[in-house]
This record gives sequence, structure tokens and C-alpha cells, in this order.
Amino acid sequence: MKAMILAAGRGERMRPLTDHTPKPLLPVGGRPLIVHHLEALRAAGIQDLVINTGHLGQQLPAALGDGRNWGVRIAWSPEPPEALETGGGIFQALPLLGPDPFLVVNGDVWSDYPFGRLPAAPAGLAHLVLVDNPPHHPQGDFALAADGQVMNDGVVKLTFAGVSVLRPELFAGCAPGRFPLGPLLRRALATGQVSGEHYQGRWRDIGTPERLATLDRELRETDRRPA
Repeated sequence: MKAMILAAGRGERMRPLTDHTPKPLLPVGGRPLIVHHLEALRAAGIQDLVINTGHLGQQLPAALGDGRNWGVRIAWSPEPPEALETGGGIFQALPLLGPDPFLVVNGDVWSDYPFGRLPAAPAGLAHLVLVDNPPHHPQGDFALAADGQVMNDGVVKLTFAGVSVLRPELFAGCAPGRFPLGPLLRRALATGQVSGEHYQGRWRDIGTPERLATLDRELRETDRRPA
């Protein structure tokens, strides 16, 4: 399976930190945020990666190169500085990702989710990892049925973790340009084509400098604990 890391966003809420540094390169726990993804993907046996770039995008290839220092192979998908949003960015990268289902992870989240447990070939068009709603997003995004089907509505709604497996067919009918992923997922789940799982391990949305600092403290404290 190939994987794509979404790394092209401007990171407006992270300013002023992102005025001169792309959000995925901000340090947390002693290394850039995106390196945590590289290491976790490699540990799951996923070596072929695609990373899109937008805001200050030239800094990412300069820092990571072809990925060999982390045991992976990186193909780069450059976008305009304003980026193409999640859907448009993935759609542009489809020729690099190939015809099979692929993993997608947002570059501005951190989790100890084990990527190796994701289905290599979901039954439908997408498989989503959902997590408990964080304080800044109490309304959640999707409901999860007992049979693993993701639904728009339900008594309990969970938050999309920014980790998924997608089939290229999800993007059928799309045209190049800027568009979000969400409407494509909602269209697919309306016909029962989206499965999911509820992950209850550690997950953080690194959307503000305060959340970045909190995660940095947590990871450094973990590193200092005796084995």
C-alpha cells in the first residue's frame, strides 16, 4: 500500500509559527511533526509515500529529500501556494498513488494509531478512523454503526481523525482544481460505501501553537520515563 501525507496547508491558526515554517516541519517531541508520520508508516511496512506541498513548500523537499534517511521513498506533489484543499490535492496526486487503495494521513495530526491495522482493500470506497471528540470539536463529524458503517447522523457522533484508506474511484467525476474531501466522503457514505472504526488511543489535532506546545511536553515527558 502507498500512503499520502497531506502537507500543503497554510496553517493560519498556527501563525506566527507558520509564517516562515510549514506546519509539518514544526518541531514536536524533538523532531518535525511530519517525521513522526514517516517513522510510523515505515514501522507499518509502508515505504512508498506521496507528500503534497503548498505554503513554503520548497522547505519540505529540502528537509526530507527522497526519504531515504527514514527508510521510505517520497514522491512530491507540488501545489500552488494557496494549495488545492484535501480533495483537490489528493486528486492531483492520483497518478503518483496508482490504481490501488491508498492510505491518507493529515500532516497536522499526531497519533499512536498503528497504521498496519488499516484494511488494505476496504469493501467500499473509503475506510475512516474516528476518534472521541476533542474539546475544540464537540459536535463530531460522523456516526458509526455497530456493523462498522459510517453514517452522516446518529445518536453519538465521532471526529474524523484525518487517517483513512481511500479508493481512487472515490474521485470519479472530479475535475482538477481546489475542492475539499468531505463532500466526496458524504456522497459515498450516503450509499453505504464508507466503513470505519473507533480508535480510542492517543490522538491530537495540532491546530494551534498551544496544542503543539502541549503535545511537545507530553512526548518529552514520555521519552524521559524509565523503560
